[in-house]
Amino acid sequence: QVQLVESGGGLVQAGDSLRLSCAASGRTFSNYAMGWFRQAPGKEREFVAAISRGGGITYYADSVKGRFTISKDNAKNTVALQMDSLKPEDAAVYYCAAHLSWNSRVVFTTTTQYDNWGQGTQVTVSS
Repeated sequence: QVQLVESGGGLVQAGDSLRLSCAASGRTFSNYAMGWFRQAPGKEREFVAAISRGGGITYYADSVKGRFTISKDNAKNTVALQMDSLKPEDAAVYYCAAHLSWNSRVVFTTTTQYDNWGQGTQVTVSS
């Protein structure tokens, strides 16, 4: 198991930027593919972005493509989500997740593919 702790959430205005970070501990971080998900009140948790274990492959939900960037630093055991041009509909609790992966060129986009989750960080976007 790997333990995940998110940080960086907060209250911003529409159009602003925010950078979320997820710190991992407990296992060899470089063996894990990572993902970011979000959950708004009354809605199901949805996929936002994913990155392969080596960081070379990324994938985004259509709703955030071109605005969000996921990155992974295996030396620092962190994964980040840079969020630009935020919209009110981006408001949610954001979660990072880890998947132990033996394939360096695969990403994972569904909640059921991840078995390690952080506690979440709140992002609020005012219009």
